[in-house]
Amino acid sequence: MKSPRVSDEDLQRIKDAVALAEKKTSGEIATALTEESSDYAVYEILFALAGGAVFYFAGLLFFGPLSLAAENLFWDYKPIYPTIALGVGFLLVTGILYLIANIPGFDRFIVPKKIMAREVNRRAVLHFAEAGLFDTRDRTGILIFVSRREQRVEILADKGISAKVGQDAWDGIMSKLIEGIRADRFADALIEAVGSCGVILAQHFPIKDDDTNELSDGLTILGGDQ
Repeated sequence: MKSPRVSDEDLQRIKDAVALAEKKTSGEIATALTEESSDYAVYEILFALAGGAVFYFAGLLFFGPLSLAAENLFWDYKPIYPTIALGVGFLLVTGILYLIANIPGFDRFIVPKKIMAREVNRRAVLHFAEAGLFDTRDRTGILIFVSRREQRVEILADKGISAKVGQDAWDGIMSKLIEGIRADRFADALIEAVGSCGVILAQHFPIKDDDTNELSDGLTILGGDQ
């Protein structure tokens, strides 16, 4: 998945789409984009240490032949030299693997998918609370949350909505949004998702005469993990 490109024009289009969708419903739609939902530092360290350990124990298996080869190669050979080389090699391999693990997108190869799914959900729930989506008048707030690094989308609905609308309705919208992002159509795909959510909300929560806009309509671009 490419990194979503969001221009000022795209931000305005998304904001307008949310405002348009909310004209027909008392529900509140919020959108958010984050680069990643966690830094996964523990898994990067474990990956590097595991690789270093494999190198170290492989070196122990061949310690005898390597020591003999070094003894025949160097006139000033000392028995401690292979031990030092093995220790230095462990540090070098571990360090190199840690740098590789920090390459953007590499996390997807070393972090279990269920862990990534859990972290994206955790970050989405956290933003749901931070943005005040839980505090709308009729508990009809909904969040469309995109986490780029993990290539995942979450749609979270407050209890007023979830009591009437099943998860299947949101799953279909999420699938189309992911397809659009992968096709490098982030803004268009998000606008379509907002419109689809708006249609569902309008069916169950039509606009009220005294309705007010309780939340910001614009896309919230979050920092890294929290």
